[in-house]
Amino acid sequence: MNEFGGQPNRIEKNTKIKGDITSEADFRIDGKLEGNVKTSGKVVIGKDGYIKGKVECVNADIEGKFNGELMVTDLLALKASAVIEGTVSVSKLAVEPGATFNAACTMGKGASVVSSPKMETKSNEPAKAS
Repeated sequence: MNEFGGQPNRIEKNTKIKGDITSEADFRIDGKLEGNVKTSGKVVIGKDGYIKGKVECVNADIEGKFNGELMVTDLLALKASAVIEGTVSVSKLAVEPGATFNAACTMGKGASVVSSPKMETKSNEPAKAS
């Protein structure tokens, strides 16, 4: 076991879970999760992974799909195949060309949905990185 957080957890491809997950360890999702994830570690959504719900974590790497509320206290890295929809609160954001980012985003050091003011856009078009 690792000193901090224990062994990483995996939800494998072809696995579907409905419910809430709380952990101190890292999480990798290659299957489908409908629910909430709260961890003091890192969340990785693999290329075939999908989460619908709320995710709270320190760092996140996303290759697959996410729909819901994403709260990352440090770095969110979106790979080229990532598709993000919903609301995002993040301290640092890295987006590869090709990623789809259709989300309302609050960004900054220590950003959180509760304490930071919401960004308002005048356009009905969501932001899209390409």
